[in-house]
Amino acid sequence: MKNILGREIPDFIDGYGEVTHYEGYLKKRDGEIKRNHTFKVATPETNKLFYDLNSLLDQLPLKDGMKISFHHHLRNGDYVLNFVMEEIAKRGYKDITLMASSIFPCHKPLVEYIENKVITQIYAGYISGPVAQAISDGKLEKPAVMHTHGGRARIMESGEVEIDIAFVAAPTSDEYGNINGVDGKSACGALGYAHSDVENANIVVAITDNLVEFPNTTIEINQTLIDYVLVVDAIGDPKGIVSGTTQITKNPIGLKIAGLAAKFIEQSGYLKDGMSFQTGAGGISLAVAAEIKNLMKSKNIIGSFASGGITGYIVDMYKEGLFKALFDVQCFDLNAIKSAKENPNHIKMSASMYANVNNKGAIVNKLDVVILGATEMDTNFNVNVTTGSDGVIMGGSGGHSDTAAGSKLCIIVSQLVNARISVVKDRITTITTPGETVDVLVTERGIAINPLRKDLVERFKNSKLPIKTIEELKEIAENMTGKEEPLEFEDKIVALVQYRDGSILDVIKQIKR
Repeated sequence: MKNILGREIPDFIDGYGEVTHYEGYLKKRDGEIKRNHTFKVATPETNKLFYDLNSLLDQLPLKDGMKISFHHHLRNGDYVLNFVMEEIAKRGYKDITLMASSIFPCHKPLVEYIENKVITQIYAGYISGPVAQAISDGKLEKPAVMHTHGGRARIMESGEVEIDIAFVAAPTSDEYGNINGVDGKSACGALGYAHSDVENANIVVAITDNLVEFPNTTIEINQTLIDYVLVVDAIGDPKGIVSGTTQITKNPIGLKIAGLAAKFIEQSGYLKDGMSFQTGAGGISLAVAAEIKNLMKSKNIIGSFASGGITGYIVDMYKEGLFKALFDVQCFDLNAIKSAKENPNHIKMSASMYANVNNKGAIVNKLDVVILGATEMDTNFNVNVTTGSDGVIMGGSGGHSDTAAGSKLCIIVSQLVNARISVVKDRITTITTPGETVDVLVTERGIAINPLRKDLVERFKNSKLPIKTIEELKEIAENMTGKEEPLEFEDKIVALVQYRDGSILDVIKQIKR
């Protein structure tokens, strides 16, 4: 059947099951029951500490068909997922469901396990690199499930997927499992995505390369949630975990887009005392933050909080008194890690607190303005950040859909034309974020306001900003690029795009070669 976004979605998908169709971002209001959880009893004689992975694996109830999870705070420097899966594969286990919050190019070894049916299903909020290519090529036995950051917390808390064992990279831990992400040679900052794993998995293994004397006095995740602590030489490569600094774009087109976005925010009425703000770590997004910083200083505006993945640039805005607090689910650079360690108003939050629609109030619901990107957008403002123009998986929602749904003003910033490809199309390859939650597109050629936002259309009808319709921007782009040939796909569904409430927005099919 076609859902309300016009996408053909079967009622039942092999390898996934019965489909709940997307019916609108506010359709599901009843919430879901949280799963029961049974803790085992630890006695004074209980030893949690291991120094050898194979000795630890001997203690675990490994089996075919098990579901195991990993978090992605070590990003493209992660060693943990690879070395754990290598040993599990050596033991001959098959049909594993892998629930990794994100997968990066460093996880290339997983491709072999996909081909050998060691891994047959993957749940992730973001997938890039060789694993994304393998999924796009139809090598994964069951469709991958591409969820949101908040959606992952919902999946685990509701028991939609019950995790047998969570393997949690821990930059610092003591022998009893009091862990943090701000200390040690593999420090990554906040551990927001790991909270769902440790709170909901049946067995939790903390894996650290920095064992400290008990008690570890800086604790983000405490000992009551950890079954075992494994000490290894290295959990990751620091060069891939965080960048030294995140950089504002120097591209003149990107700077123009940032300037237009900041002026739009200024004129929107949301730039005021008490405002809350989120932006990503991309060059254009940081340039918007730089423009907002200057406007806030010139107008003596003090915001409430900035949130999301925190960068050093946002930390600097806090230090200059422009925000009263930071809500942090992950740190993107060294300055953010330092702030997360030292600043009491730099508040580390779980992915559930950040963006889960199935709780009593996520931080995204308190967001005024969020700045997001896009690989494609259609004339109904639906956004794709999951697949590239070639139809191959290259990302995923992460917090994109979550923040768009929660914020009062969701702005997409993007070049209108990049490498002779238009960002605006009649039909996008994949819907990641539904257009009813997206308010504005800002490009170097003009600004389009979603007609659903009648208040903004009215407010900007006499603005000197280059306001255009989305159709006008599409026409400008097509005059530059020409009409694109539509992609051709096989019938095989290789991945599902799951909205934050568990409904299916779209399916991704295998590209015809």
